[in-house]
Amino acid sequence: MNNQKRLIVDMDGVLADIYGQLIRYELQSSGTELFRENLYGQDEIVAFPNGRTHANEKGFFRTAPVIEDAVDTLKELSQHYEIFIVSAAMEFPNSLEDKYHWLDEHFDFIPWKNIVLCGDKRVIRGDIMIDDHFKNLDYFDGTTLLFEQPHNSEKDNNGHRRVRNWKEIRDLLL
Repeated sequence: MNNQKRLIVDMDGVLADIYGQLIRYELQSSGTELFRENLYGQDEIVAFPNGRTHANEKGFFRTAPVIEDAVDTLKELSQHYEIFIVSAAMEFPNSLEDKYHWLDEHFDFIPWKNIVLCGDKRVIRGDIMIDDHFKNLDYFDGTTLLFEQPHNSEKDNNGHRRVRNWKEIRDLLL
């Protein structure tokens, strides 16, 4: 039996730079250039009116950039925690295969059995959850870390500890 604490890590907005991907897709599809610094405080649906369309495209999640320091930090954390990558993928069915292959490419040290692609994260149990959405953290029974993204940056932490990057997470958890 594993005595390590279970660390639940979201993919989109925590490991994968979905804002960077949406900005790139918006520029390619409409010619509109968006800047991350202008998106703070806006819900994603407002910031990216074409976001749902892009997220439904095959390949969208497969080619997302990795958030800085995520790979090295998670690899180091995997020596101390039982890591599960948990992503709400059912809303965008094309994302299932894309997300699996993206994780296999960038986080190959996480075994396939520790990847959970689901619909609602309320069924997930663990000791610590890192996520960028309140809808997932608010129902989690363990310690919660709110990964800062523009959509949550100007909101109250709602009892969650805010982290701004993977270096902060490393310092906090190791």
